[in-house]
Amino acid sequence: MKFNADLHIHGRFSAATSADMNFPNLARGAEQKGVQMVATGDCLHPVWRKEIKEMEEVDEGTYQVGNTKFFLTTEVEAEKRIHHLLMFPSISSVEDFIERLGNSEKLKSDGRPRLRLPGEDLAEKAFDSGAMLGPAHAFTPWTGMYAHYDSLKECYGNLASKVCYLELGLSANTDYGDEISELANITFLTNSDAHSPQPVRIGREFNTIEAKDITFKELAMAIQRKKGRKFVRNIGLPPEEGKYNRSACSRCYAQYDLERALALRWKCVCGGSIKKGVRERARELGTGKVNHPDHRPEYFYMIPLGEIIAKAVGHSSPFTGKVNGLWQALVDKAGTELDVLEKTPIEDIDKIAGETIASAILAFREGKIKVIPGGGGKYGSILLPGQEAPATKSSQKSGQKNLFDY
Repeated sequence: MKFNADLHIHGRFSAATSADMNFPNLARGAEQKGVQMVATGDCLHPVWRKEIKEMEEVDEGTYQVGNTKFFLTTEVEAEKRIHHLLMFPSISSVEDFIERLGNSEKLKSDGRPRLRLPGEDLAEKAFDSGAMLGPAHAFTPWTGMYAHYDSLKECYGNLASKVCYLELGLSANTDYGDEISELANITFLTNSDAHSPQPVRIGREFNTIEAKDITFKELAMAIQRKKGRKFVRNIGLPPEEGKYNRSACSRCYAQYDLERALALRWKCVCGGSIKKGVRERARELGTGKVNHPDHRPEYFYMIPLGEIIAKAVGHSSPFTGKVNGLWQALVDKAGTELDVLEKTPIEDIDKIAGETIASAILAFREGKIKVIPGGGGKYGSILLPGQEAPATKSSQKSGQKNLFDY
């Protein structure tokens, strides 16, 4: 069987997250999106962990609310502010890890705790507790592993060989990762890192997995590519939509090519700091050639339906009442957001939401939506056919496959 899984989210106890992040809302949002398995996130936090335990455990380490399965994860910030994604096989494994941390008071204050451990020490405690561990949004400035280290070994020391996955992050895709030779045997994850259960956030990136059941045990085998279990698709935003794709000023968001940024010593003409983009960092680390290993699934672009609707109706935000109403009407008819984007007949979309939105969804299916790249902490934006980019920006069309070329 195949199922869709979003393997990195946060609960409401992490900084800058929505108060609506609870398991019923997450289950509902995932089901409407078309995602069957979701990370719990924040499982080290005592209150969130209590709520996890209140869910029905349908298999060891696998919980269920409605039609959505959950499994135990957390993101932690360690030395150099680097973020790591941990996955646990059971509550007892989580509690063993907490004991190895010394029951730190920091676990009570933030769902994504700051542990200040070196990467190798964190990995040792995680592996000794039975957990899996890998870099979260590995290329992201400030908190990505590759923002501070040139290799997995520099970060995780002698335990680097036990790292079996790496999260690409919203500003990267598999082409970026597969320029780096040390990642050839690593499974790439594409996840939402959602801080809100809104449909434009939950499942904005996810993975399609082939396994025998929707359980943590099957997921772990797929990550490790054992017994025929495997990842068959990585689905995510065009990397240009990510807010760190291009090198740009973190104050005014002016974008710079690498040579100009170096000449300015990473200081913008406005006085702000230029943050190196994911694209540039991946190129620095890479060989100059993309080499996809045989096990690597293809990467398919997906733009959230709310963004497409908002752009079609001329709204600056996908969170308006009108956009939400149109989104809900389409999902109610089709079953899931993925169904709307992928296979609902265009004439049916026209009847429900009108010709403008139907044309926008058709443009997405045909790969005709352009992206204005983001950088410096500002998300990129999309342009529908016939729409013009702002004079100070440049847009580009990606040549990588769309979700519906699959």
